[in-house]
Amino acid sequence: MARWCYRHRLVVLLLWVGALFGLGFSASTAGTDYANVFSLPDTDSKKAYDLMEKAFPASAGDTDTVVWKVDEGSVRDQDVRSRIQPVLDEIAGMKGVGGVTGPYPADAAGAAQISGDGRIAYAQITFTEQANAVPKELVQDVVDTARGAGQDGLEVEVGGQAIQRVQEPPTGLAEMVGLAAAAVVLFLAFGSLYAMLLPLAVAVFGVGMGLFSTQLLSHVTDIPDLAPLLSSLIGLGVGIDYALFIVTRHRKGVLRGLDPEESTVVALNTSGRAVLFAGGTVCIALAGMLVTNLRFLDGVVIGTSLTVVLSVLAATTLLPALLGFLGARVLSRKQRRVLAATGPEPERSSGPAARWSVGVQRRPRTIAALALVVMAVLALPVLSLRLGATDQGNDDASTTTRKAYDLLAEGFGPGFNGPLQVVVDGGDATALTAGIKDTPGVARVAALPPASGVTVIQVVPTTSPQSAETDTLIDRLRDDVIPEAGAQAHVGGVTAVSKDFATVTGDRLPLFIATIIGLGFLLLLVAFRSLVVPLTAAVMNLVAAAASFGVLVAVFQWGWGLDLLGLGKEGPINAFLPVIMLSLLFGLSMDYQVFLVSRMHEEWVHTRDNARAVRVGLAETSRVINSAALIMVCVFLAFVLSGDSGAAMAGVGLAAAVALDAFILRTALVPAAMHLLGDSNWWLPGWLEKRLPHLAVEPKEEAPPATAAAGEGPASVVHGFVRNTAGEPVEDATVTLMSQGGRELDRVTSLADGSYILSVPAPGTYLLATTAAPPLLKRARRLTVAGEPLVYDVELEEAAEVS
Repeated sequence: MARWCYRHRLVVLLLWVGALFGLGFSASTAGTDYANVFSLPDTDSKKAYDLMEKAFPASAGDTDTVVWKVDEGSVRDQDVRSRIQPVLDEIAGMKGVGGVTGPYPADAAGAAQISGDGRIAYAQITFTEQANAVPKELVQDVVDTARGAGQDGLEVEVGGQAIQRVQEPPTGLAEMVGLAAAAVVLFLAFGSLYAMLLPLAVAVFGVGMGLFSTQLLSHVTDIPDLAPLLSSLIGLGVGIDYALFIVTRHRKGVLRGLDPEESTVVALNTSGRAVLFAGGTVCIALAGMLVTNLRFLDGVVIGTSLTVVLSVLAATTLLPALLGFLGARVLSRKQRRVLAATGPEPERSSGPAARWSVGVQRRPRTIAALALVVMAVLALPVLSLRLGATDQGNDDASTTTRKAYDLLAEGFGPGFNGPLQVVVDGGDATALTAGIKDTPGVARVAALPPASGVTVIQVVPTTSPQSAETDTLIDRLRDDVIPEAGAQAHVGGVTAVSKDFATVTGDRLPLFIATIIGLGFLLLLVAFRSLVVPLTAAVMNLVAAAASFGVLVAVFQWGWGLDLLGLGKEGPINAFLPVIMLSLLFGLSMDYQVFLVSRMHEEWVHTRDNARAVRVGLAETSRVINSAALIMVCVFLAFVLSGDSGAAMAGVGLAAAVALDAFILRTALVPAAMHLLGDSNWWLPGWLEKRLPHLAVEPKEEAPPATAAAGEGPASVVHGFVRNTAGEPVEDATVTLMSQGGRELDRVTSLADGSYILSVPAPGTYLLATTAAPPLLKRARRLTVAGEPLVYDVELEEAAEVS
């Protein structure tokens, strides 16, 4: 397939461009129909909501607030009333609004909606739907109408769950910053503008088509509006990384004497296989979210998995076509000049990566101990992890929701922003109301008139919605107050829903983690034919998860460095974040494990020398893994600029996870542990070997035969002459025999008569690369060698001038 895409590059490019523009046109024509279907069956808050919906169908929807404050005088003044009341009446008449309850006339009920000093008042807007289902157009009309009443000396703000949905930051900023940072890293890694653009192009096509496809799918299934954000977050990271791995392998092949087409085929046959496998592991990790039975995550799985699949498809089809357009220009001009002047570079690892790899081999115990200490220290804060939900208090200070939140807290106390709804459908509601009033942690209680046998008691806590004391109050009401009153009642409201969601998520996390760890273990077991490698990967994944969540707790829950990020005050960790973050983390960390260990496994198959396999694998992959990780860190941290606290939390958490996984675990702890384990890394019981299906990450190659007895010589040879197009012998041409994976097996220099002879370790298919001094062109061909010596003459043409 890689060869076909390379040779038919224009067709492939036109197909991808047509698909991208076609999907884009269809998506823009159809529009969006994202639906945040959120349900927590068998929870107390869900039972409360169901009763509310049955008894008060017009008021079971989301309740938001219009808040106003006067600088002087009172909100009861006639000039204030005459400006606010017509606005409230206009909002009440909008389609989709169930009703508006304001403080005018200032009777006993209305007086409760005016602060003690008379300077702040609010009105409640009840929509006919829950916040996630309220049309954004309606919400925007409410915001514009309410804020239009403001003037000098009169501040009007709007807050609530539905209102928060329209306070979206400019789209695309985080993605553009992430791409710009990735471009800088790629240019430093490649030193070539063309090579830098390749991974970016693959990521843009993969993410673009993924987002358009997800948008179209929103019309036929429930997909939350969180899905596009997470799809772009993960799509940019994996799209750039997958292309980076393939382009790096391709450039290495060209530098070692392969012509661009043959090098592309080799790169896709090696790194491309690893990309396919890695993409599969990411999708499986994402699919692990389905076991949580949280329905709104189903759409997230669909959107993110589809984007990953399209990114893999772009890396394995579009990228070979783009490589065909570039040819040798995938190298920098300096590299092309050196290659033309001195011939292909030998197959050897050098530089900091090789020195580090040797250092790990020499001191595995010390390095493993240091890495474990660092990860353990970073993981300590996770012991105080508290799941919850962010609210308007975490919004940017310039948004109307944050201003409304602060005004309500100022006028009516911190607990007013998270009222509880105790829904009574049996027993003595009056006695329950009295019992709630006497409960510690309750600021105000108000019972609404009953309907259809259901009474709703509004409870305002003394503490903020994110406070642990508020969670304690909810438990006290459910476990003590309601049973003591002998009533059949349920505690609902946004704060109670958030608490129940955190509880349900926490209860299902062990099953979720076991599922994705188990699936990853099975995949690596089949791929590397080893029990120890997948077991090591599973342990490392858990260590990386603990350390990254420790960083998350320290920053967002303890507030360390939060001011530097400009993301407001500290609070609990979003309850949905562990599920999503662990899925992405396990998928991405498996990527790095696959790329690292696949190269080690390739060397192990050839040499059966564990120390060499680990050393060579680390030396040849650590640089590209670290570059890929640095790109992902840049992309994820850019989402701090999104203005969304949930996206910023996910971005920081994933950036920390990827950095720790790549720079400490895969670069230090994993290879150190593999050196300590020795040959047992590749142990697999014989009975299991026979029953496992065969799924190779790298192409199957014949292992070299055992060391030949003295005088037996190699299994075979390839020999012949190197000539130019005029039939004249070419002296000092470099002739290299390589495996199909690009591994150098033998290298010689042609004699004065152009003759050469290469040793072949065993019958099979190989690559023969020939390079001579300018102006002769290098040449690479695939050969099949049987048991007998093979005669093969090479003809070199004159090369065009390197520009």
